[in-house]
Amino acid sequence: MKSIPVLLIGCGGVGRQLGIALRVVGICDSRSLLAVNDIVNLELKDDLLKEICKIKSSGSSLSSLMDLGQCQIFKDSEARKKVIDIASLLGRSTGLVLADCSASSETLELLKQGIDLGCCIVLANKKPLTSKIEEFDKLTSDFRHIRFESTVGAGLPVIASITRVLSSGDPICRIIGSLSGTLGYVMSELEDGKVFSFVVKEAKRLGYTEPDPRDDLGGMDVARKALILARLLGQRINLEDIKVDSLYPDNMGPKSISVDDFINHGLPLLDKEVGEKVAVAASKGNVLRYVCMIEGSRCQVGLQELPMDCPLGRLRGSDNVVEIYSRCYKNSPLVIQGAGAGNDTTAAGVLADIVDLQDLFK
Repeated sequence: MKSIPVLLIGCGGVGRQLGIALRVVGICDSRSLLAVNDIVNLELKDDLLKEICKIKSSGSSLSSLMDLGQCQIFKDSEARKKVIDIASLLGRSTGLVLADCSASSETLELLKQGIDLGCCIVLANKKPLTSKIEEFDKLTSDFRHIRFESTVGAGLPVIASITRVLSSGDPICRIIGSLSGTLGYVMSELEDGKVFSFVVKEAKRLGYTEPDPRDDLGGMDVARKALILARLLGQRINLEDIKVDSLYPDNMGPKSISVDDFINHGLPLLDKEVGEKVAVAASKGNVLRYVCMIEGSRCQVGLQELPMDCPLGRLRGSDNVVEIYSRCYKNSPLVIQGAGAGNDTTAAGVLADIVDLQDLFK
């Protein structure tokens, strides 16, 4: 059986669902790195991994671990240097997967150095891939050594399907998708005549939204996913080139009012406008969906009226749906649908990506 060494960057929700069946040689959080003393021969044991999950679930740092066994804690710049040392030692010998399950843009330089040292990269973190186009080019310069399925649809095979269609010589002319489980839930609930502010509050109660719902309602998470897909289709664009329609005005943004004020006072002020848009769409036999649209040189994110009987129109709950149109899928699109969020499904996507790289390891 092959042994794939993995260094896990980020042990939040996704990271805690991953790793017990792999030879994990190190784990980073935002403050420190825990690494085995003998990188070539040792691994973090299952009991220690479970203890790490428990500690991180409680909100504590890796540095609070007491019984380290044959491991060592490194902090701040020392931790970054140690990661590079591990990558240097394993990258071109046995091989090493740097699995970025964080939500930080600060991992970019580390990942670029890892590529130069022969490491494989697996990403659930969208931010490195949605930095400047030159950085994207660097990360994807050896496409066989990078996987990032979980950046767009958690465990759904969106990236794999697109790359497979493109590699067959079938040009993709259009992608339209609902890529936010939160906004998919909100839009489908509005169809039933529910009020916008009530639906958002209910989504927050169910744990669908971020602690600040504006992180979802602003559309930037969908925009990052759209940017990754657009770049796969060859668009040389950056995040600021995407037209993003937020579901709340600038004067209700985080710099203007608090989260509580937005939820209790700001959201109800949006009910009338959103309700009117839902009614207008329904009068035409359509529904509202918050989607990304990539077509030609165009890439935009926002509300769109769609027929009730199309795959996106039939969407209910927090599922993701992506429609891919190409020469072969011109009249009947390739449709990918399923759970597009959740720590367990995202971790499953990361694990599948790591397994997909196994032929690169000795």
